[in-house]
Amino acid sequence: MGVQAVSSRFGISDAGLKRLIRNPFRSAALAWQLAASAWKARGCTRVGRFLCVEGRLIIKNRGVLRLGERMRIHADHVPVELAVLEGALLEIGDRSFINSGVSICASSCVRIGSNVAIGNYSLIMDTDFHTPGDHTQPGVSRPVIIEDGVWLGARVTVLKGVTIGQGATVAAGAVVTRDVAPNAVVGGIPARPLRSSTPPAGAAESISESQISSKRLN
Repeated sequence: MGVQAVSSRFGISDAGLKRLIRNPFRSAALAWQLAASAWKARGCTRVGRFLCVEGRLIIKNRGVLRLGERMRIHADHVPVELAVLEGALLEIGDRSFINSGVSICASSCVRIGSNVAIGNYSLIMDTDFHTPGDHTQPGVSRPVIIEDGVWLGARVTVLKGVTIGQGATVAAGAVVTRDVAPNAVVGGIPARPLRSSTPPAGAAESISESQISSKRLN
């Protein structure tokens, strides 16, 4: 099997594969890391190629849990928890990143797209677990959808029934209780739009003469 065939099969560039061949110690370290990561994710229903888990990953899977390719889970100083209740689905796309202290729970359905970044201590759940007014009763579940390219800052909470559109950014500490438009920037409790992360073509911020004069005086 040639270099191109091997690199295509395992998702490594030709140049990257040649570097690994020239450096057997690096190859062994990579193989060990991938094997250890696969072992830590053994509770998943499906794990994509080249998953990298640093630290402790806690998995409680009584449904379907799928992790995409080239995901990175950084849980060195605080574990990451992925919980799937009976009959539920938790799916995380390719090349997504989960930082330490994150907890994700699916009671019915949580779908997280590709290239999503989730900051430290964020909480994502599709249920309240309890009913307001009678905490002994189970809460209602509604699907959570986080589309491709979303960035959640540290300590973000995403509650049930929310869809966060492609390319959106959620500021640190926000509590997301309603849908977020694609490319929007939201923050606060509850999270509200701050601005669009993709301004219209040709748009530019202008500063009035009075603003310039004020800045000069200061």
